[in-house]
Amino acid sequence: MARVTLSVLEGLERGRVYRNLETPISIGREEDNSIQLNDERVSRLHAKLQEDQGLVLFTDLHSTNGSRVNGHPVQLRVLRAGDHIQIGRCTLLYGSDEEIEDRAKRLGVDVRALLPWQGPPNGSVPAGGLPDAEFSLSDNLTIDNMMAPLFFGEGPPLPDALSTSQRARLSDVLTYIHEHLNCIVQTGREADEPSQGQMHVPWERWQNLLLLQRDLAQWLQQVANPED
Repeated sequence: MARVTLSVLEGLERGRVYRNLETPISIGREEDNSIQLNDERVSRLHAKLQEDQGLVLFTDLHSTNGSRVNGHPVQLRVLRAGDHIQIGRCTLLYGSDEEIEDRAKRLGVDVRALLPWQGPPNGSVPAGGLPDAEFSLSDNLTIDNMMAPLFFGEGPPLPDALSTSQRARLSDVLTYIHEHLNCIVQTGREADEPSQGQMHVPWERWQNLLLLQRDLAQWLQQVANPED
């Protein structure tokens, strides 16, 4: 069981901070959810956060309008401090101030590099917010343009505690991806004008890349919805 902090940045509950919530945590429009979001674009039971092997997982529960993390559509995602979750018109910040600062230090970046928003000056409270609000959106940002890398400066770790057969299957998947990417890299050629900073690849290799993206999209769907 993990304890997490979620701050509401946008929506009717803007400014509310949920500190030290114990997982599992449900998010949705109905009152019996751990976090209720009053937005017609939020499903009654929209998403959940749960702990598994020391990681906090975000799962979209087949909601009508979907969920985004750092601006990217997701169904299943390992959350990291500083991630922003978009559900309907609501935006939630994952992690406490200390957790976000610790992650920024580990990455060797300023904490602002992880966040597309800024803290309110002099501890002021956003309009409609509560006195314990921690973050607010910058003036030039909206929910529609809050795009940030899913993995900022760090790749996801490989899963632990795999059986021998699972390790073999994972190795096959990674080798398959590596082989396809290597073929594309080997056939890439610099543009006639190096100053353009462009690389050209044959049309058939580009098609191979699109097919690989299709395979990856299908695998992501299967991982997120193993029973479908």
